Amino acid sequence: MEGNVIHRKIALLLCTLALGAALSACGSNGNGGSNNEASEQTPLVAEQELIIKASNWQFDKTEYTIPKDTPVEIKLVNDEGAHGIEIKKAGVKLNASKSSKIVQLEAGTYEIKCNIVCGTGHLNMTATLVVA
Repeated sequence: MEGNVIHRKIALLLCTLALGAALSACGSNGNGGSNNEASEQTPLVAEQELIIKASNWQFDKTEYTIPKDTPVEIKLVNDEGAHGIEIKKAGVKLNASKSSKIVQLEAGTYEIKCNIVCGTGHLNMTATLVVA
């Protein structure tokens, strides 16, 4: 009986060591670093700022323009009502709890939509972002 206990303890120790070795290999890219791309990227620092103001069923402009390939901080300001914005092709979603994001976009035209159902005029609450 005592031999079974020793065998179990040895088996448990070997399993623990094997699991530890397997887990330590996870996340490694073979260069001694992490496989997490976000930690290897330099965070964007905004060179410009774009403020989009929202009020009931409209944005303050129908068209906004920012320079291409330039880090720009997009900020949402709710002047009236509760609104959010989504710029799908740009990966931007903003609302009261997350009201800004720094992006660097390629040239193109992007549609801005309110992404919070804000009342009868919600579907008409759109604008255009021109990146040139």
